[in-house]
Amino acid sequence: MLAQRLRSTLASNGAARMMMSSVSRSDLTLRNYKFLEELGLEEVNDGVYNGSWGGKGKVVTTFNPATNQPIAQVREATPEEYHLTVKKATDAQKFWKALPAPRRGEIVRQIGDELRQYAKPLGQLVSLEMGKILAEGVGEVQEYIDVCDYAVGLSRMLNGKVIPSERPNHFMMEVWNPLGNVGIISAFNFPVAVFGWNSAIGMVAGNCGIWKGAPSTSLCSVAVTKILSRVLERNNVPGAVCSTVCGGAEIGQLMAQDRNIDLLSFTGSTAVGQTVGVEVQKRFGKHILELGGNNAVIVHKDANLDLVLRGFVFSAVGTAGQRCTTARRLIVHKDVRKELEERLVRSYQQVPLGDPLLSSTLVGPLHSPAAVALYQRTVEQAVAQGGKVLVGGQVLPGPGNFVQPTLISISHDAPVVHHEAFVPISYIIEYEHIEDAFAWNNEVRQGLSSALFTQDTSNVFRWVTEFGSDCGIANVNIATSGAEIGGAFGGEKETGGGRESGSDSWKQYMRRSTCTINYGKDLPLAQGIQFG
Repeated sequence: MLAQRLRSTLASNGAARMMMSSVSRSDLTLRNYKFLEELGLEEVNDGVYNGSWGGKGKVVTTFNPATNQPIAQVREATPEEYHLTVKKATDAQKFWKALPAPRRGEIVRQIGDELRQYAKPLGQLVSLEMGKILAEGVGEVQEYIDVCDYAVGLSRMLNGKVIPSERPNHFMMEVWNPLGNVGIISAFNFPVAVFGWNSAIGMVAGNCGIWKGAPSTSLCSVAVTKILSRVLERNNVPGAVCSTVCGGAEIGQLMAQDRNIDLLSFTGSTAVGQTVGVEVQKRFGKHILELGGNNAVIVHKDANLDLVLRGFVFSAVGTAGQRCTTARRLIVHKDVRKELEERLVRSYQQVPLGDPLLSSTLVGPLHSPAAVALYQRTVEQAVAQGGKVLVGGQVLPGPGNFVQPTLISISHDAPVVHHEAFVPISYIIEYEHIEDAFAWNNEVRQGLSSALFTQDTSNVFRWVTEFGSDCGIANVNIATSGAEIGGAFGGEKETGGGRESGSDSWKQYMRRSTCTINYGKDLPLAQGIQFG
């Protein structure tokens, strides 16, 4: 079961993949993009790094989703190379955890500075290979840089508590220590930032990292690793501290089952995440699961519709609907529905689609032909279940994976509404009583992000308490996407329960020990127990 689910989703996340025998070097378009040379990428690239570069496994081709033309190729890891990489990372732990945390933070600071130098070409690569627009591609790299800055400060604050002891002449405290190896399986939609969250925080916590990115964005994995490796080499740090093993289902399965992976962070679908989580739990490992969203925006009758319009459109159509925080449901009060619906339709009709590398483009392509097919099926299902397409609903002709951002009017309980489709389709649902809107927000199985637009303070405080949103992110007067790195990112229910990035998420990357120290000459027992 694990192998089947990993093979269906981890292998490609729905993206087209081709072997070297299917694509000749003359077909590759890498030479058309000068910024790829700045990143040190070649037509065929090694996809394994553990202090030295290698890759003896399958050769995969990555594609430009705006044209479906091949860009370049990457040699994936074999199982033997994976095991060697984990061994090298385990050996490197001795060096890395012995460095004082602030010294580890200094290395991460240098990584952030190195990323700054390559922010533009790396952002261009994200746009080229993933398909998100250039502003979002560069913004994703900036998110990694921001997390590095955050982690530098955190490296001096990995502190525990001093706890009063009930026994005389006793001192009690908690101490946080590194876990060991952190495995990171990231998805195609954020091929840089999600790794950055885990890597920067995990590094200052004293852990080594083993990263498997999505095969369809392997060039991003290689380019980021090249940047990190230079910083490690300059500081005489073993390269295995930041290891990369490009690969598909087989490598993902090995990571889930490997007792040498002390913590596995998985970002992907709920179906695969559930299977990965069970597999990790079988060996009593730790995991962080960042899974599906199906996020709702509630618009009350007193909402500022100008804010709603700007916030919702970005959250709904940004990244072509391929964010886990994408606004997929718009629950609108009946008194403002007509006006908001009309304004949204006009805005959708004016959104420029096209080449994500052009600054004038606001919506790029879907990542793969498989996603286009999912888009078509979802529109058909929604219509069959009583939905009315208000705008969009069509696949655009020509090369590339372009579809129209779509709004569909439908009932809150239609089955299609409760299934997250990773495409730019959002549903408009009307309500009369805000209690119903809160209930409908919570009735889906996912629990990542949510938003309420209102000017009523009582509604705001109900929304953020036990009577409101059951999601990990509960926003007010901003939409569902675009989370800041200072807060903990993650969600409840089938979103997985994991937390990454800010707040006290760092605790998931460390182990806690409660330490009681007796500095007296007697040995009193807790709870006043007398023994002997």
